[in-house]
Amino acid sequence: MVSAMGASRKAQFLMAMLPCMGILLGWFMMPHPLVGVAIGLAPLLVLFVLKYPYFIVLLFVLFSFFRLHEVFPQLYTLRIPLLLSLASLGALVWHVGLTRKVVTYWSAEFTWVSVFFVLVILGIIVATNRPLALTYFTSTYWKIMVMTFSIAWLAQTAKDFSLSLRLVTLSGMMVGLVALYNKISDIGIVEGSRVTIGRDLGSVLGDPNDLSLVLLFPFSFALSLTLSGRLSRQDRLLGIVTVVVLVLAIVATQSRGGLLGVFAVVALFAWRRVRSKSLLMVGGSVLLLVLYFVAGISSRKSGGAAEAGLDESAMGRLHAWEAAFGMAVDNPLSGVGMNNFFSNYYFYSEYWDGLNHAVHSTWFGVLGETGFLGLFVFLGMVYSLLRCSYASMTRILEAPEKFPPVMASIAEGNLSGLVGFCVSGTFLTQGFTWPLYILLALTVAIANYVSKSRDSK
Repeated sequence: MVSAMGASRKAQFLMAMLPCMGILLGWFMMPHPLVGVAIGLAPLLVLFVLKYPYFIVLLFVLFSFFRLHEVFPQLYTLRIPLLLSLASLGALVWHVGLTRKVVTYWSAEFTWVSVFFVLVILGIIVATNRPLALTYFTSTYWKIMVMTFSIAWLAQTAKDFSLSLRLVTLSGMMVGLVALYNKISDIGIVEGSRVTIGRDLGSVLGDPNDLSLVLLFPFSFALSLTLSGRLSRQDRLLGIVTVVVLVLAIVATQSRGGLLGVFAVVALFAWRRVRSKSLLMVGGSVLLLVLYFVAGISSRKSGGAAEAGLDESAMGRLHAWEAAFGMAVDNPLSGVGMNNFFSNYYFYSEYWDGLNHAVHSTWFGVLGETGFLGLFVFLGMVYSLLRCSYASMTRILEAPEKFPPVMASIAEGNLSGLVGFCVSGTFLTQGFTWPLYILLALTVAIANYVSKSRDSK
């Protein structure tokens, strides 16, 4: 009896010590007052993660893509992306591998992206600078691929798509507001007039072109909320405010690729709503000129009107594209390897000004870093996405009464986002970053939803 009581007390003591040990370990790894609170709430958090896996995965994607912890530096030390990545992977393994509540499926788009992923891995093996390629792969690209499949498999209901639409729009609005605040407060301004975010933290948003890319992604979804007549007033108000904020913020970056992307998205929405196509073309031309002059691109230190002939920015892109083509000619099946364009620029550029340069083009970036074979597969993937997204949107719009209102909005926003990606990709490097892969996941998920809805009728 005494020994049994002693054993019971030891067990109770160990159970009481486990949270204390967890708090101490957590404090050692991340010294922050909220660590103890988080560990105390851990059981509830685990239940929440398992109950709402799509929400957790979506949060991880939003933090990783929009860099919200860098937009709001107060969140930087909390390591939120790391915690969300662990929670996302845990929820995915639990629901896909153990409980099997999430049914996996395959599609042609998955085949394309998987082939491209394999080519990227093979390219890393023979990369000219393997550590550079491997670092980007392990820190970013493999997460993008895992989350691509996660989003597609976990987004199964209209509520999931509604959550995606609203959170992407809201995240874009927050980043846009910070960009406008920085512009007004003269914070992080480069080249005399171009706004950035988190430049002092080394954030990717510290480059105005990358910031415009992040701002462009939610623009199509915000515009779809704005123009939808079947959603609530609150959703439409969120869309209107976000559209205004994003356009002003993209203008503040003075990115030509961002402005072209805005024009492409607006043009696609207008094409379906304006009967007179000639009037649309005239109006579109006027809009493009207004955006150009309002953005003040002519006053930029690089690529401004002060530079005669082809400006320095345009010439720099042409030299970079020539270098990318040369890399592909020398390495047609593998390219120079992921994230290796910059380090190889000196060896392939016919013009050297003392600095390596970025490629500033999705298509030439993929060409230089994965070769002709990689570009062929990448273009096949993009074409497959456009075709699939257009087919889904057409089916939804032909029978709107059969689908929840949010499906028409997200389908149109997704297709517009793909078109914006293709147009802005001329000036923005997006081949190995989040936007296309999020759009791929949503394209596949929407198509799967439409297919199941049609089969159930």
